[in-house]
Amino acid sequence: MRFMMFMIPPEYQPDASPKQKAGANFAPPAEAVAAMMKYNEELAKAGVLISLDGLHPLLKGARVTFKGGKTTVTDGPFIEAKEVVGGYWLIDVKSKEEAIEWAKRCPAVKVHSGAVIEVRQIFETSEFPEDVQKVAESSVVREALEKQKQTA
Repeated sequence: MRFMMFMIPPEYQPDASPKQKAGANFAPPAEAVAAMMKYNEELAKAGVLISLDGLHPLLKGARVTFKGGKTTVTDGPFIEAKEVVGGYWLIDVKSKEEAIEWAKRCPAVKVHSGAVIEVRQIFETSEFPEDVQKVAESSVVREALEKQKQTA
């Protein structure tokens, strides 16, 4: 089972200051990065890590909204955002409980006091009804993903 673990750092939480939320000067201390890298290595050594990345602050983002047949693009920061993802891990484990155990091992308690990790299971195509599986099948997408794996 694949799960996304979303990191929501304290800088992106509702009680953070507007300056923190904008993240204009965000740069984690080396000790924080070292602790997170140790955790990332544990995930890799256990064979559960598929992918991970951190995300740039809201200041550098954009939001594309679809409403009433119109598309609107809004540049960041998004002051009205309550919680915002700062990074993620994609893991492959046997259960939700195992994913939660990995999330609990994250050094965020030491590195980002007040951080949140949201654990969400990824929909597998096999979970959908057969008719949905058929229309969701795309050889173009499958080949592009396979090519991406080979070059990674």
